[in-house]
Amino acid sequence: MGISEENLKGVILALLSSGFIGSSFIIKKKGLRKAAAASGVRAGVGGYYYLLEPLWWLGMVTMIVGEAANFVAYAFAPAVLVTPLGALSIIVSAILAHLILKEKLHQLGVLGCVMCISGSVVIVLHAPKEHPIESAQEIWTMATQPAFLVYLCSVVVLVFILVFHFAPSCGHTNVLVYTGICSLMGSLSVMSVKALGTSLKLTFEGKNQLIYPETWFFMLVVATCVITQMNYLNKALDTFNTAIVSPIYYVMFTTLTILASVIMFKDWDGQSGATIVSDICGFVIVLSGTILLHATKDFEKSPSFRGSNCASLSPSLSTRLCSGNGESLKHDEENVPSPERCIVCTLCPDLLVFER
Repeated sequence: MGISEENLKGVILALLSSGFIGSSFIIKKKGLRKAAAASGVRAGVGGYYYLLEPLWWLGMVTMIVGEAANFVAYAFAPAVLVTPLGALSIIVSAILAHLILKEKLHQLGVLGCVMCISGSVVIVLHAPKEHPIESAQEIWTMATQPAFLVYLCSVVVLVFILVFHFAPSCGHTNVLVYTGICSLMGSLSVMSVKALGTSLKLTFEGKNQLIYPETWFFMLVVATCVITQMNYLNKALDTFNTAIVSPIYYVMFTTLTILASVIMFKDWDGQSGATIVSDICGFVIVLSGTILLHATKDFEKSPSFRGSNCASLSPSLSTRLCSGNGESLKHDEENVPSPERCIVCTLCPDLLVFER
């Protein structure tokens, strides 16, 4: 099955976006580490010193460039095509994390990368063509249909529960809390981005959509959702391993975005059963690749990390860092926590930050 010219433009932009976004994860993580080392307060526990760190801003600019390319991609191709291609950003971030952050990538992780690429190819070849949209008001009609309003209300309720109930109690020990907030808000932001991008595309083609209040409303929703996403993504990156956050965030975000797009834009209407099944199979392959990449990640870090780096920290510094989970743990050569203990307490991200 061939790919339309509009879809091809969307694919190229999505690939460029994945490269920039995957790199931004690593740059921002380096910036977060430097900021935490300088201030002694991590972003994961409410610190905002990273706003003064140039490296973090470089990562932010890189991400903005990637998001801009992604923004334009949604104006040319359906979300069920553009969103799954974000898997390539996971490959980029996993490889760079292995090379730069020394977050070891298991050999089977290579298979996961291959699966992500293979699934992406299947999705591209069987992606539905974009339904023509004539105005922002037409998109508003799609956004206010009962089925999507049910989805919208469900997302808002879940986000409030995660933010005000689960985040304070277990946000630093359960990676699904912060990534869940990012993913839920992300699905709404993508719908608004696609609506805004399509409106701007029509405007550039001579059909001014800026005269409609719906266009400005979509812009407001985009800003609100993106700011929320960035805040909790920073917390997730600072608290958990990059190669854990990236695939989990991708799986949740992509699944929710495709669901929202199918409900709102009806991407699969008019498509044959074989095309839909092929598209779903490609998506499942991509998900399987990301899960494999996550499952084979070396949670226990390297032996030198478990021993020498832990011992290199002064007892007073170690005690201060561990106080976040209500315990006072001193780390020296005779009292080094087991890898299992490290995984569930708040010490591990701090050790990553203060590693010498």
